[in-house]
Amino acid sequence: MNTPDLTTTTAWSTRRWMLLLVLCTVLALDGLDVSMVGVALPTIGAELGVSTETLQWVVSGYVLGYGSLLLLGGRLADLLGRRRIFLIALSVFILASILGGVASDPTILIAARFIKGLAAAFTAPTGFSIITTNFAEGPQRNKAISIYSVFGASGYSLGLIVGGLVTGLSWRWTMLFSVPFAVAVLVLGLFFIPRDGRAEEGGNDLAGAVALPAGMLILVYTVVSAPDVGWTSVRTIGGFVAAAAILAAFAVIENKVKHPLIRFSILKQGWVARANLAAVALFGSYLSFQFIVTLYLQSVLGWQPLTMALALLPAGLLVVGSAPFSDRLIDRFGGPKLIMVGMASQMAGYLLFLRIDTHPFYPLAILPSVILIGAGFALGFPSINVQATAGISNSEQGLAAGLVQTSTQVGAALVLAVTTALVTGGDQVAGASAQAMLDRYRPGLFLSVLVAAAGFAIAAAPRRKPRVVLPDPEPEPERTPVA
Repeated sequence: MNTPDLTTTTAWSTRRWMLLLVLCTVLALDGLDVSMVGVALPTIGAELGVSTETLQWVVSGYVLGYGSLLLLGGRLADLLGRRRIFLIALSVFILASILGGVASDPTILIAARFIKGLAAAFTAPTGFSIITTNFAEGPQRNKAISIYSVFGASGYSLGLIVGGLVTGLSWRWTMLFSVPFAVAVLVLGLFFIPRDGRAEEGGNDLAGAVALPAGMLILVYTVVSAPDVGWTSVRTIGGFVAAAAILAAFAVIENKVKHPLIRFSILKQGWVARANLAAVALFGSYLSFQFIVTLYLQSVLGWQPLTMALALLPAGLLVVGSAPFSDRLIDRFGGPKLIMVGMASQMAGYLLFLRIDTHPFYPLAILPSVILIGAGFALGFPSINVQATAGISNSEQGLAAGLVQTSTQVGAALVLAVTTALVTGGDQVAGASAQAMLDRYRPGLFLSVLVAAAGFAIAAAPRRKPRVVLPDPEPEPERTPVA
């Protein structure tokens, strides 16, 4: 059966909407899973009898798997077929969710989370590249990417509410909640994701495929574990040295192999480099802020998880409400301007939150920051995704999508690790006053301000125009003397 070429279709048919629904739902399930588990961590620790250090790996294990293999996932999708990779990875996600839901040993639970991260490392860039290769560049693609990005952010926000509700039943439901939805989407994907086949050319960069994940795993593991073992410990320094050596070897490999996993010159195209740096700043500052606010609302104010989730819900509602308008804003004002406005809005929200105290009045002390930060995310996130892939050929859309999502996840993990080090852990110290605990969290808030400011500076910096090299004038033909 011949599949219609969706890129040449002006009107969005039912089949096109169903394709977008499949891809958006999987991305939303990824975000939902992360935030639900974050809410359930204290209950998991109490039932399984594990320490806070071990609990960190329930989240960090997912980040390690996700962030280290995103580039490989996007590239393999380009080479082996996007439909095939997407459906296989989604099946692995379902099996890992079931394994985590029935786990009674923390090691098995962490392993299940790591496997889910690996699966998401393939579904996220593959789903994004399916969009960019099935929707024509311009208004159609901008609309599709805006809806796709909003679903991801909305899934994370919705997960806070769902996590607060289902944790009251059992923390295992935070692992199993996504399974029936993922199964339904898997069946729909068999019918609505177009067949694309393998790439006509391209080799298997096995050395690069091994070196990149190894270097990223060591780097992320070192940064995440550094707050526990010490930034100046032999283990931490050795980890950074090993990661630098392996990533340097990867760069050498990519410059020598015939079919590299990453073509580094892609960073020179359009807004690719800036978009990746902006993704680090936007999501890194946002995730770190949520981490600090979670500690503040629960440890200092003593709020319940569901109450905390409802307090942060306006930010999620802003992101969801922006879905019908994001593509129009990008078409009218351009992605770069919206990224600048988004980063400025986030920075203002973080600065406003610095005045918080131990007896805040929510409508005046917390809600304005939540609204500003949510608006900044709603404007910046879809615009960054559009700018990261604009002008890139179809054969490298998976690579471009993997790059920006790697920057989003790994960058956020690095910023969050530094935040954790600054606040010296989130446990309540026996006998510590609420004000003392709040003072301990303030350096983390300052870090979010600085990271957002760096993102604004990157987006606002004038772009250097490419140097135009004029061709040498052709020599005049020799004249033959006339007798």
